[in-house]
Amino acid sequence: MIHVAWPWMAALAPLPWIHRRVRADAQPGGAAIFLPFATTFESGRARVGGARRITRVLFSAIWILLVLAAMRPQWLGEPLPSPTTGRRILLAVDLSGSMATQDMANDASRLQVVQQVAGRFIDSRRGDQVGLILFGTRPYLQAPVTADLKTVHRFLDEAMVGMAGPQTAIGDAIGLAIKRLRAQPGQPASGRGAKHTVLILLTDGQSNTGALGPIQAAHFAKQVGLKIYTIGVGAPAGSGPFGLGGNNDLDEHALRQIAKITGGQYFRATDAHTLRAVYRRIDQLEPVAGRAQWLRPTDEWFLYPLALALLLSVPAAALGARSWL
Repeated sequence: MIHVAWPWMAALAPLPWIHRRVRADAQPGGAAIFLPFATTFESGRARVGGARRITRVLFSAIWILLVLAAMRPQWLGEPLPSPTTGRRILLAVDLSGSMATQDMANDASRLQVVQQVAGRFIDSRRGDQVGLILFGTRPYLQAPVTADLKTVHRFLDEAMVGMAGPQTAIGDAIGLAIKRLRAQPGQPASGRGAKHTVLILLTDGQSNTGALGPIQAAHFAKQVGLKIYTIGVGAPAGSGPFGLGGNNDLDEHALRQIAKITGGQYFRATDAHTLRAVYRRIDQLEPVAGRAQWLRPTDEWFLYPLALALLLSVPAAALGARSWL
């Protein structure tokens, strides 16, 4: 069907006639000049007058066509379904003191690797919404679930070890995720809207502080339908020289329990390569599943009146020049 995008541009149509009327009213009146030899030019005047009338008609048509083009006529096709994603992802990143440990490849710290790989994961989202929780001794919502992925990525890059405290409160981080999801506009009071949200929790240690235990928090998450994928970060224990070093503090049992209770999965990321593989696996586990939106294909028709106005301008300009010679 035909649709006009900017119908208010039609208000420009009477401008030339208003301008002509104002000019006519501004000209001073007076007696006409008597020319006794004017009859000799009668035929010439008739021809010039006819050319001017045709020119006026052409310029009027050109102006109407320009106004019509400015109104942006469009042709709207039949509505077509367009699938969209309904996936929302919360990243919870541990910033406790141990995340500064440089036991990853190329002497990179655990946080640096998480920032690098998780940043690419954020950038690769297409239509998804991502939020960011930073936690240590206490959890903080750095970015709510949003489609502004550049801002979330920037907040992740700006995170520093220790800015949320030196300890690890995994249970409180999960509790904050549940609280924020319940507080989002349009969510039911029961929090069941969280079933469309995935929490990815990255930590390199065990929960040693906080008001809420990790397992208790996992049960609360299960009640609201929040699925949690846990990722243990750090080199394997005893991977350093003489069998020393590596991550000896990681509580893999608790992380597995959290994932199992909520229907998620636990992963171990010992370097950037394995962490990237974890994110690819999460993409497979959580495919994009959105509800369809209906879109109308739109064809712009303003070029047609614009082209016709351009064609009419050629004879209009020629007749206008002749009428004034």
